[in-house]
Amino acid sequence: MPPVTRTATLTEEVQGDGAAAGAKETVNFCADPGGEKTGFQDMQSAIINILDDAYSERAQLEDTQRAIINILEDAMHETTAVEMIHSALLNILDDSSSEKTRTDEALRAVLNILDDANKETAELRATQRAMINILEDVDAETNERKKSEEEVRMLNKDLEARVEDRTAELTEAVNDLEDFTYSVAHDLRIPLRAIDGFSHILLHDYQDKLDEDGKRLLNVVRNSTQKMGQLIDDMLQFARTRRLTITRSEVDMERLVHTILEELQPSVAGRHLHLEVEHIPPAWADGTMMHQVFLRLLSNAIKFSRSRDPARIKVGGSIEGKEVVYYVKDNGVGFDMQYANKLFGLFQRLHGVGEFEGTGIGLTIVKRIVTRHGGRVWAEGKVNEGATIYFTLPAKEERVRG
Repeated sequence: MPPVTRTATLTEEVQGDGAAAGAKETVNFCADPGGEKTGFQDMQSAIINILDDAYSERAQLEDTQRAIINILEDAMHETTAVEMIHSALLNILDDSSSEKTRTDEALRAVLNILDDANKETAELRATQRAMINILEDVDAETNERKKSEEEVRMLNKDLEARVEDRTAELTEAVNDLEDFTYSVAHDLRIPLRAIDGFSHILLHDYQDKLDEDGKRLLNVVRNSTQKMGQLIDDMLQFARTRRLTITRSEVDMERLVHTILEELQPSVAGRHLHLEVEHIPPAWADGTMMHQVFLRLLSNAIKFSRSRDPARIKVGGSIEGKEVVYYVKDNGVGFDMQYANKLFGLFQRLHGVGEFEGTGIGLTIVKRIVTRHGGRVWAEGKVNEGATIYFTLPAKEERVRG
């Protein structure tokens, strides 16, 4: 019996979701009844294979779908990235625009600065020209000043030479005058002593032969010669103050004052006199000259306070800075301060000869001695209230070598 011929056609439809919708099979059986079982088995195997293939294709389709979905997702991400890039580009463009604006503004600012710089440069050049003109003027003035200074220097030099010449001439004249005064005063002492001596002899030995008027005239002669003798002695003393060399030593000024007061005791006999001697600092000076200073000052204080009862005289001193200040104070007749500068002048008197004896040289001698020691002297007083004479000497660290 001829074999049965089978023709099977399998059709598979795939839907949009990738699943197998169904299969059609057309089987043509030929007359082969003997091989029917074998053919059916083959058909099953074919169907199974077809289904396996369908499932494989379905899996592949699912993979493909997932791949497409991933691609779409990546595309979406890329789109987002593109949008971000676009946004960034827009921002960059905006920033570029802003930068351009700022650049333009900066450029305009730079141009303005350059304009200002040009203006300042022009002003600076104008200032420089002005400074150059000023410097030229200053240079001209400097040259003129130097020329004037040179002329002044020459005039000063000439003037200094003249002053030196005049000073030398004046010093020589003063020295000559003092020498003349010393010589004359010394020479006059002998005839004055003779006049006073002979007048005394006439009054003593010829008293019975002279009338009252003759005696009065002889007494006038004697008083005049004695005053003249005192004046000559003072002039000699004044001249000696320049001639004598200062021999400095430590002088106990307090002891010196007490010694002089003892010497002056006869002149104050019978007077109500209150003497007060405070602590007096020692001095680095010529002892003999300091004796003359205090003798003159104390004699004046006693003389000008003799109308007071009681008369008060106070002597003291203190160290003040770089000098030692000494003073002699009295409660005598005093003086008007407007005439204080005359007290230390040669032959200057603030009181008449009839009121108080003296030659007007005593305080001049005091001033010369103090000045030669490097000190100062001044007076303070009030009329009818007394006077105070001050003088200073350099303190120990300021001593001047004699």
